[in-house]
Amino acid sequence: MVGSEKQAFFNDPRVSAALARQGVKIEVDPAGSREIATSVDLGRYDFVFPSSAPAADRIQRPRRINREYAVFSSPMVIATFEPIAELLAKEGIAKRDAVWTFDIARYLRLAAKGTRWDQLKDNKTYPVRKNILITTTDPRSSNSAAMYLSITSYVANGDAVVQGAAAEKKVLPTVSPLFLRQGYTDATTEGPFEDYLSVGMGKTPLVCVYEAQFVGAAVRGQTKPGMVLMYPSPTVLSKHTLVPLNAEGDRVGRLLSTDPELQRLAAVHGFRTADAAQFAKVTGDRKIPVATDLIDVVETPTFDTLENLLGGVSKAYG
Repeated sequence: MVGSEKQAFFNDPRVSAALARQGVKIEVDPAGSREIATSVDLGRYDFVFPSSAPAADRIQRPRRINREYAVFSSPMVIATFEPIAELLAKEGIAKRDAVWTFDIARYLRLAAKGTRWDQLKDNKTYPVRKNILITTTDPRSSNSAAMYLSITSYVANGDAVVQGAAAEKKVLPTVSPLFLRQGYTDATTEGPFEDYLSVGMGKTPLVCVYEAQFVGAAVRGQTKPGMVLMYPSPTVLSKHTLVPLNAEGDRVGRLLSTDPELQRLAAVHGFRTADAAQFAKVTGDRKIPVATDLIDVVETPTFDTLENLLGGVSKAYG
């Protein structure tokens, strides 16, 4: 069972062929990573491959599994459009250097006031009567929403990782509305990202995704001119961690971590691996503007703290 954003990788015939050369055939079921960690019966699987280290830890602890493979990584990013980025730059939220960055602290102040797009000064780009909000997935099932919560709770906690009941209570009034005001949210990141690619700016001007999703789509020719990435400041690195449940799963973890062809194909699908040169070549050859050095990266809370925060947000849904 794998996080849904990795399904395209495992469905790639080139990946199947590379695995077959090693005598391996894999069939995967996709699900939200938090769902994998908390509510799925894993008894019939050889391995699970959620999209974060906290989710992997939640799977390992009760089963007393000591082995894991941090196979891929991908920072959380905001997929948007050049006109939206330029509009937010006038508000001091976005900034363009080598790549676009997005100031989370300034965004939280704007969101707290319930500012609408049509209230921005001289906004002729996107003058719509809806709140300025980043589109996420459902925090009750999806890891990408949990990673977004990790970022926003860090900033809401005075630039510190949330620890303890007092800090949890402090940040929930700030972070809960970021989810509730969106209305309906998808269970996995594939939903809002597909809307971003196909429907465009009207529905999803800002969407929180994995960098790998954007890069993979760009490699496949699915992105259009004017689609850009913004790196939240700060961001978190989502560590896609494979947890083997038996010897067969352990073999898969070792292959994905060490086989040069599988590492190359992972980079083609937008993932960063231990072989950084592969990712650099894929993005460089296709002129995909990505951050070469990830500097402003913070840690996620522990799984238990993250669960408490997610539980608090879930209660706010009523």
